[in-house]
Amino acid sequence: MIRALLLASLIIPAAVGGSAQGTQAAQGKIVGMYVHQHWPYNHPYAARTWTVEDWRGYADGLQRIGFNTILIWPMLETMPDPLTPSDKAYLAKLGKVIDTLHAEFKMRVYIALCPNVGVNSAEASKATFEKRHFFYCDTRVNPADAEAMAKLLAWRERLFRSLKNVDGVAIIDSDPGGWAGSTNQEFVDLLGMHRKMLDRLRPGIELIYWMHAGWEAYSRFYQTGKFAMGTDAEQIDCLRRLIKLNPEPWGLANGLGYARQIGVEQKVIGFNYGRIEGEPSFPLTNFTGLTAFEGGGLPGPRGVMGNAQTHCVQLPNTFAFARGSQGKPITEGDWVQFANDLVPGQGERIHAGWRALGTVDPAALRLAADQLAAIPTAALKPGPLKGLLLGSAPRFRSDLVMMLRQRAAIEEFLVAAPSGPNLKSALGKLIRSASAWQKVHGYQNYWYDPRLHAALAKIEHPAIKDILRLTPEAMPPLEPGQTHFDIVRRNYSRIETYTPKMLGALKKLYSSLR
Repeated sequence: MIRALLLASLIIPAAVGGSAQGTQAAQGKIVGMYVHQHWPYNHPYAARTWTVEDWRGYADGLQRIGFNTILIWPMLETMPDPLTPSDKAYLAKLGKVIDTLHAEFKMRVYIALCPNVGVNSAEASKATFEKRHFFYCDTRVNPADAEAMAKLLAWRERLFRSLKNVDGVAIIDSDPGGWAGSTNQEFVDLLGMHRKMLDRLRPGIELIYWMHAGWEAYSRFYQTGKFAMGTDAEQIDCLRRLIKLNPEPWGLANGLGYARQIGVEQKVIGFNYGRIEGEPSFPLTNFTGLTAFEGGGLPGPRGVMGNAQTHCVQLPNTFAFARGSQGKPITEGDWVQFANDLVPGQGERIHAGWRALGTVDPAALRLAADQLAAIPTAALKPGPLKGLLLGSAPRFRSDLVMMLRQRAAIEEFLVAAPSGPNLKSALGKLIRSASAWQKVHGYQNYWYDPRLHAALAKIEHPAIKDILRLTPEAMPPLEPGQTHFDIVRRNYSRIETYTPKMLGALKKLYSSLR
């Protein structure tokens, strides 16, 4: 869901509600976390790699700070026929996770799906589930092709058998999804097909219409190569058609203004996307003041959903979102206490590190890193919120130190660029720090830092110009036999390994400097 994720300032959807098995005790408005799994990278940073114990620990930590719902994108769209052993193992594991979240935490659990995304099985089979790139193996299915849609739904139904205890399924209206020239009625028919599939699996699974760019708008993007959000008329038209279908039980993710006009606002949950973490993004802890706190405090009638990509990295904003969702204040003392509940006795230094990440002062960043690095390993014992660490306290400390040093190196590079006397030295520090951290987490997708990109754009070097031209938004002229969708898919495919390419370009620039 790349374009949707890049538009982080928009309020985007998520799934909620339902009355599935094991969750009757989960009362009250939803406070949810979307566990997004698009990107293949290392454990424990990528949720694809989590064990059942990792999930149990993370859920325990979330529940302790106020969350009661989890939405998961399990990447069913990338699973080949026949399944690889890694896909079979993942489906079995996720079934256990769903049951664990229900039984032990009384949490609501939802699954996200892309509407008409199929898989190139031959390509998908080349990689394990944990290492597979989405845009290397995805396809699109024409929703007007009854035979093709029946085949897609039959495959999804097989994959869903071990996941049928979920409370609901959220299906987004765009990104990724759509078909050039397709209509709202075709999308609503597609939702109706999923309603029947879910009823066959287990009656009572809620169907969530995830409103975002709009089905016809994204289908128009595939047709023309020019992106624009759907019009109000298109969004209301699609919602009216869904109301006519009435695929109960069903709900809405976002679209509160539209829902109010039609009288179904009670079905809406607010998905305040990007308040905890933008996606896709190079893993760096966000400490963004009131952004996450305010996002949590803007629920829909049924509650609010946040999102993260690298969950063990985005702990301060996760905490702030939870506080906002519960109408609780957040003070310096609350931050320190939260950090102490992660690693007892180290709250002040951890909070100082988080606070430094929000500055542009390289000296402050390096000082915070040095103070954290000086803590004896024996003093790093996990506290009551240890599940949020997804591993050891020493690893959590080491991650924070590396992020602080990378941020410091970026700020020093920004001072030296584009042609200062310390440019090569500053660039060398940036390459070393970013490469060291990237080696640990293994993230490969889009690394966009607007200030860093702006500084690099002022440097005349072919490798730098090439990497900056490589963006999800780039739409070069059509070549013979190509469609606009071909270009969109190619761009997203190339972005899957953007970060190593960026590091490679920086190294070429470094080698060219005297």
